[in-house]
Amino acid sequence: MSSNAKSESKPTDDLDLSKAELQAILEVATDAAKKAGNIILSNSAGADVTKTKANPRDLLTMIDPLCEETIRETVLDKYPDHDFLGEEDVPPGKEASAAALDAKLKTDKDFLWIVDPIDGTTNFVHGMPLCMPSVACAYKGVVVVGVIHDPHRDETFTAMKGHGAQMNGDKIEVGKQDIISDAIVAMGSPPGEESLEMSLRGIKELMPKVRTIRMLGSAALMLAWVANGRLTSYWEYDLSSWDIAAGALLVEEAGGRFSSLENDDFDLRHRKMIASNGLVHKSILEVLHKAGVR
Repeated sequence: MSSNAKSESKPTDDLDLSKAELQAILEVATDAAKKAGNIILSNSAGADVTKTKANPRDLLTMIDPLCEETIRETVLDKYPDHDFLGEEDVPPGKEASAAALDAKLKTDKDFLWIVDPIDGTTNFVHGMPLCMPSVACAYKGVVVVGVIHDPHRDETFTAMKGHGAQMNGDKIEVGKQDIISDAIVAMGSPPGEESLEMSLRGIKELMPKVRTIRMLGSAALMLAWVANGRLTSYWEYDLSSWDIAAGALLVEEAGGRFSSLENDDFDLRHRKMIASNGLVHKSILEVLHKAGVR
Protein backbone atom coordinates (compact mmCIF):
# COMPACT_ATOMS: atom_id res chain seq x y z
CA MET A 1 0.00 0.00 0.00
CA SER A 2 1.37 3.40 -0.90
CA SER A 3 2.05 5.87 1.85
CA ASN A 4 -0.77 8.15 0.74
CA ALA A 5 -3.36 5.39 0.29
CA LYS A 6 -6.29 5.29 2.65
CA SER A 7 -5.95 2.53 5.21
CA GLU A 8 -8.45 0.68 7.38
CA SER A 9 -5.90 0.70 10.22
CA LYS A 10 -6.34 4.42 10.86
CA PRO A 11 -7.08 4.93 14.59
CA THR A 12 -10.60 5.92 15.63
CA ASP A 13 -9.28 8.98 17.46
CA ASP A 14 -7.99 10.39 14.18
CA LEU A 15 -11.45 10.42 12.59
CA ASP A 16 -12.80 13.96 12.59
CA LEU A 17 -16.45 12.93 12.57
CA SER A 18 -18.93 13.75 15.31
CA LYS A 19 -21.46 11.32 16.68
CA ALA A 20 -24.19 13.41 15.08
CA GLU A 21 -22.53 13.08 11.68
CA LEU A 22 -22.25 9.33 12.13
CA GLN A 23 -25.89 9.09 13.18
CA ALA A 24 -26.98 11.00 10.08
CA ILE A 25 -25.03 8.58 7.88
CA LEU A 26 -26.46 5.63 9.79
CA GLU A 27 -30.02 6.87 9.21
CA VAL A 28 -29.44 7.02 5.46
CA ALA A 29 -27.76 3.61 5.43
CA THR A 30 -30.63 2.08 7.38
CA ASP A 31 -33.23 3.67 5.13
CA ALA A 32 -31.42 2.40 2.02
CA ALA A 33 -31.04 -1.11 3.40
CA LYS A 34 -34.71 -1.32 4.39
CA LYS A 35 -35.85 -0.14 0.95
CA ALA A 36 -33.77 -2.87 -0.67
CA GLY A 37 -35.07 -5.34 1.91
CA ASN A 38 -38.65 -4.53 0.91
CA ILE A 39 -37.79 -5.37 -2.70
CA ILE A 40 -36.28 -8.68 -1.58
CA LEU A 41 -39.38 -9.48 0.48
CA SER A 42 -41.70 -8.72 -2.41
CA ASN A 43 -39.81 -11.31 -4.45
CA SER A 44 -39.23 -13.78 -1.64
CA ALA A 45 -40.63 -16.75 -3.57
CA GLY A 46 -37.46 -16.71 -5.65
CA ALA A 47 -36.19 -15.17 -8.85
CA ASP A 48 -34.94 -16.25 -12.24
CA VAL A 49 -31.22 -16.22 -12.92
CA THR A 50 -30.41 -13.70 -15.65
CA LYS A 51 -26.76 -14.73 -15.94
CA THR A 52 -23.86 -16.28 -14.10
CA LYS A 53 -20.78 -14.30 -13.16
CA ALA A 54 -17.36 -15.77 -12.32
CA ASN A 55 -18.65 -19.34 -12.79
CA PRO A 56 -21.96 -21.26 -12.99
CA ARG A 57 -22.36 -21.14 -9.19
CA ASP A 58 -22.06 -17.32 -9.02
CA LEU A 59 -25.54 -16.04 -9.85
CA LEU A 60 -27.21 -12.76 -10.80
CA THR A 61 -30.93 -11.96 -10.99
CA MET A 62 -32.87 -8.95 -12.25
CA ILE A 63 -33.52 -7.99 -8.63
CA ASP A 64 -29.84 -7.53 -7.66
CA PRO A 65 -29.28 -4.40 -9.79
CA LEU A 66 -32.72 -3.06 -8.82
CA CYS A 67 -31.80 -3.28 -5.13
CA GLU A 68 -28.40 -1.72 -5.78
CA GLU A 69 -29.87 1.19 -7.72
CA THR A 70 -32.41 1.78 -4.95
CA ILE A 71 -29.62 1.94 -2.38
CA ARG A 72 -27.49 4.16 -4.62
CA GLU A 73 -30.32 6.63 -5.23
CA THR A 74 -31.14 6.82 -1.52
CA VAL A 75 -27.50 7.47 -0.59
CA LEU A 76 -26.63 9.93 -3.34
CA ASP A 77 -29.85 11.88 -2.88
CA LYS A 78 -28.61 12.78 0.60
CA TYR A 79 -24.87 12.72 -0.08
CA PRO A 80 -24.30 13.53 -3.77
CA ASP A 81 -20.57 14.10 -3.27
CA HIS A 82 -19.94 10.65 -1.76
CA ASP A 83 -18.44 7.81 -3.78
CA PHE A 84 -20.18 4.46 -4.23
CA LEU A 85 -18.97 0.90 -4.80
CA GLY A 86 -21.60 -1.75 -5.41
CA GLU A 87 -21.15 -5.39 -6.32
CA GLU A 88 -23.16 -5.04 -9.50
CA ASP A 89 -20.84 -2.26 -10.76
CA VAL A 90 -17.87 -4.60 -10.95
CA PRO A 91 -16.98 -7.34 -13.46
CA PRO A 92 -16.85 -10.87 -12.01
CA GLY A 93 -13.72 -12.32 -10.48
CA LYS A 94 -11.56 -11.56 -7.45
CA GLU A 95 -9.01 -9.59 -9.48
CA ALA A 96 -11.68 -7.21 -10.75
CA SER A 97 -13.16 -6.88 -7.27
CA ALA A 98 -9.79 -6.05 -5.70
CA ALA A 99 -8.94 -3.58 -8.48
CA ALA A 100 -12.29 -1.80 -8.14
CA LEU A 101 -11.85 -1.32 -4.41
CA ASP A 102 -8.27 -0.15 -4.81
CA ALA A 103 -9.29 2.41 -7.41
CA LYS A 104 -12.03 3.79 -5.16
CA LEU A 105 -9.72 4.04 -2.15
CA LYS A 106 -7.22 6.05 -4.17
CA THR A 107 -9.64 8.81 -5.17
CA ASP A 108 -9.77 12.17 -3.42
CA LYS A 109 -13.25 11.51 -2.04
CA ASP A 110 -13.32 10.98 1.72
CA PHE A 111 -16.56 8.99 1.83
CA LEU A 112 -17.08 5.66 0.09
CA TRP A 113 -20.24 3.58 0.37
CA ILE A 114 -19.63 -0.15 -0.06
CA VAL A 115 -22.74 -2.16 -0.87
CA ASP A 116 -23.90 -5.70 -1.51
CA PRO A 117 -27.53 -5.31 -2.63
CA ILE A 118 -28.44 -8.96 -2.05
CA ASP A 119 -25.94 -10.95 -0.06
CA GLY A 120 -26.91 -14.59 -0.55
CA THR A 121 -28.15 -14.47 -4.14
CA THR A 122 -28.27 -18.26 -4.49
CA ASN A 123 -30.50 -18.42 -1.41
CA PHE A 124 -32.66 -15.68 -2.94
CA VAL A 125 -32.99 -17.51 -6.25
CA HIS A 126 -34.28 -20.60 -4.45
CA GLY A 127 -36.64 -18.74 -2.14
CA MET A 128 -34.60 -19.31 1.02
CA PRO A 129 -35.05 -16.54 3.62
CA LEU A 130 -31.30 -16.15 4.06
CA CYS A 131 -30.48 -13.16 1.86
CA MET A 132 -30.25 -9.44 2.62
CA PRO A 133 -28.59 -6.11 1.79
CA SER A 134 -25.33 -5.07 3.39
CA VAL A 135 -24.55 -1.34 3.43
CA ALA A 136 -21.35 0.24 4.76
CA CYS A 137 -19.87 3.72 4.67
CA ALA A 138 -16.12 4.26 4.92
CA TYR A 139 -14.46 7.57 5.74
CA LYS A 140 -10.87 8.00 4.57
CA GLY A 141 -10.65 4.22 4.19
CA VAL A 142 -12.12 3.40 7.61
CA VAL A 143 -15.54 1.78 7.84
CA VAL A 144 -17.49 4.04 10.19
CA VAL A 145 -21.09 2.88 9.64
CA GLY A 146 -22.46 -0.56 8.87
CA VAL A 147 -26.01 -1.83 8.38
CA ILE A 148 -27.20 -5.35 7.64
CA HIS A 149 -30.97 -5.57 7.34
CA ASP A 150 -32.59 -9.00 7.43
CA PRO A 151 -36.05 -8.38 5.94
CA HIS A 152 -37.24 -11.95 6.53
CA ARG A 153 -36.90 -11.66 10.32
CA ASP A 154 -37.26 -7.87 10.46
CA GLU A 155 -33.89 -7.60 12.18
CA THR A 156 -31.73 -4.56 11.48
CA PHE A 157 -28.12 -4.79 12.65
CA THR A 158 -26.35 -1.44 12.92
CA ALA A 159 -22.99 -0.15 14.07
CA MET A 160 -21.15 3.16 14.26
CA LYS A 161 -17.40 3.11 14.82
CA GLY A 162 -16.66 3.72 18.48
CA HIS A 163 -20.32 3.55 19.52
CA GLY A 164 -21.17 -0.15 19.72
CA ALA A 165 -23.51 -2.40 17.76
CA GLN A 166 -27.26 -2.84 17.95
CA MET A 167 -30.08 -4.98 16.63
CA ASN A 168 -33.38 -3.15 16.26
CA GLY A 169 -32.03 -0.49 18.60
CA ASP A 170 -30.90 -2.83 21.37
CA LYS A 171 -27.24 -3.36 22.21
CA ILE A 172 -25.72 -6.63 21.03
CA GLU A 173 -22.57 -8.46 22.06
CA VAL A 174 -20.65 -11.45 20.77
CA GLY A 175 -20.99 -14.86 22.43
CA LYS A 176 -19.12 -15.98 25.54
CA GLN A 177 -17.77 -19.37 24.40
CA ASP A 178 -14.14 -19.52 25.48
CA ILE A 179 -13.14 -23.00 24.32
CA ILE A 180 -13.21 -24.27 20.77
CA SER A 181 -15.33 -27.33 21.63
CA ASP A 182 -18.22 -25.00 22.54
CA ALA A 183 -17.94 -22.95 19.34
CA ILE A 184 -20.55 -22.83 16.60
CA VAL A 185 -18.50 -22.03 13.52
CA ALA A 186 -19.89 -20.83 10.20
CA MET A 187 -18.15 -21.03 6.86
CA GLY A 188 -18.93 -20.74 3.19
CA SER A 189 -19.53 -22.97 0.20
CA PRO A 190 -17.56 -20.82 -2.22
CA PRO A 191 -17.83 -20.92 -6.02
CA GLY A 192 -14.10 -20.51 -6.69
CA GLU A 193 -11.95 -23.63 -7.11
CA GLU A 194 -9.14 -22.56 -4.76
CA SER A 195 -11.57 -21.31 -2.12
CA LEU A 196 -13.53 -24.55 -2.32
CA GLU A 197 -10.36 -26.59 -1.77
CA MET A 198 -9.45 -24.51 1.28
CA SER A 199 -12.97 -24.83 2.67
CA LEU A 200 -12.81 -28.61 2.39
CA ARG A 201 -9.45 -28.65 4.18
CA GLY A 202 -10.81 -26.43 6.92
CA ILE A 203 -14.02 -28.34 7.53
CA LYS A 204 -12.16 -31.64 7.82
CA GLU A 205 -9.97 -30.30 10.62
CA LEU A 206 -12.56 -28.14 12.35
CA MET A 207 -15.60 -30.39 12.46
CA PRO A 208 -14.25 -32.86 15.08
CA LYS A 209 -13.07 -29.98 17.31
CA VAL A 210 -16.06 -27.59 17.41
CA ARG A 211 -19.64 -28.03 18.58
CA THR A 212 -20.99 -27.78 15.03
CA ILE A 213 -20.45 -26.10 11.68
CA ARG A 214 -23.05 -24.12 9.75
CA MET A 215 -23.12 -22.91 6.14
CA LEU A 216 -25.87 -20.32 5.69
CA GLY A 217 -24.93 -18.93 2.27
CA SER A 218 -24.80 -15.26 3.27
CA ALA A 219 -21.66 -13.60 4.61
CA ALA A 220 -23.72 -10.66 5.86
CA LEU A 221 -26.02 -12.88 7.87
CA MET A 222 -23.20 -14.94 9.34
CA LEU A 223 -21.28 -11.83 10.37
CA ALA A 224 -24.40 -10.29 11.93
CA TRP A 225 -24.99 -13.52 13.84
CA VAL A 226 -21.42 -13.54 15.13
CA ALA A 227 -22.03 -9.98 16.34
CA ASN A 228 -25.13 -10.94 18.33
CA GLY A 229 -23.79 -14.26 19.60
CA ARG A 230 -25.84 -16.73 17.58
CA LEU A 231 -22.61 -17.88 15.97
CA THR A 232 -19.22 -18.02 17.66
CA SER A 233 -17.11 -17.58 14.55
CA TYR A 234 -17.26 -17.33 10.76
CA TRP A 235 -14.37 -17.73 8.33
CA GLU A 236 -14.00 -17.62 4.57
CA TYR A 237 -11.05 -17.97 2.23
CA ASP A 238 -11.98 -15.30 -0.32
CA LEU A 239 -14.54 -12.50 -0.02
CA SER A 240 -14.94 -9.05 -1.56
CA SER A 241 -15.15 -5.78 0.33
CA TRP A 242 -18.91 -5.51 -0.12
CA ASP A 243 -19.35 -8.92 1.52
CA ILE A 244 -17.57 -7.95 4.73
CA ALA A 245 -17.43 -4.16 5.21
CA ALA A 246 -20.62 -3.72 7.25
CA GLY A 247 -20.30 -7.04 9.05
CA ALA A 248 -16.70 -6.47 10.10
CA LEU A 249 -17.67 -3.26 11.87
CA LEU A 250 -20.63 -4.98 13.52
CA VAL A 251 -18.43 -7.74 14.91
CA GLU A 252 -15.78 -5.38 16.22
CA GLU A 253 -18.29 -2.98 17.76
CA ALA A 254 -20.02 -5.94 19.44
CA GLY A 255 -16.75 -6.80 21.17
CA GLY A 256 -15.46 -9.43 18.76
CA ARG A 257 -12.40 -9.84 16.58
CA PHE A 258 -12.25 -9.54 12.79
CA SER A 259 -8.96 -10.30 11.08
CA SER A 260 -7.23 -11.82 8.11
CA LEU A 261 -6.43 -15.53 8.22
CA GLU A 262 -2.93 -14.44 9.27
CA ASN A 263 -4.56 -12.60 12.21
CA ASP A 264 -3.78 -9.15 10.84
CA ASP A 265 -6.18 -6.39 11.87
CA PHE A 266 -9.11 -5.70 9.56
CA ASP A 267 -8.33 -3.97 6.30
CA LEU A 268 -10.84 -3.51 3.49
CA ARG A 269 -8.33 -5.03 1.07
CA HIS A 270 -8.14 -8.33 2.97
CA ARG A 271 -10.04 -11.12 1.23
CA LYS A 272 -9.18 -14.06 3.50
CA MET A 273 -11.02 -13.45 6.75
CA ILE A 274 -12.18 -14.74 10.10
CA ALA A 275 -14.61 -13.18 12.56
CA SER A 276 -15.18 -14.43 16.08
CA ASN A 277 -16.07 -13.52 19.63
CA GLY A 278 -12.33 -13.04 20.16
CA LEU A 279 -12.12 -15.74 22.83
CA VAL A 280 -11.67 -18.63 20.39
CA HIS A 281 -10.06 -16.66 17.57
CA LYS A 282 -6.55 -17.98 18.06
CA SER A 283 -7.71 -21.57 18.59
CA ILE A 284 -9.68 -21.65 15.35
CA LEU A 285 -6.84 -20.06 13.41
CA GLU A 286 -4.44 -22.69 14.76
CA VAL A 287 -6.70 -25.45 13.44
CA LEU A 288 -7.04 -23.76 10.05
CA HIS A 289 -3.29 -23.23 9.79
CA LYS A 290 -2.71 -26.88 10.63
CA ALA A 291 -5.00 -27.72 7.71
CA GLY A 292 -2.92 -25.52 5.41
CA VAL A 293 -5.49 -22.74 5.28
CA ARG A 294 -3.85 -19.34 5.56
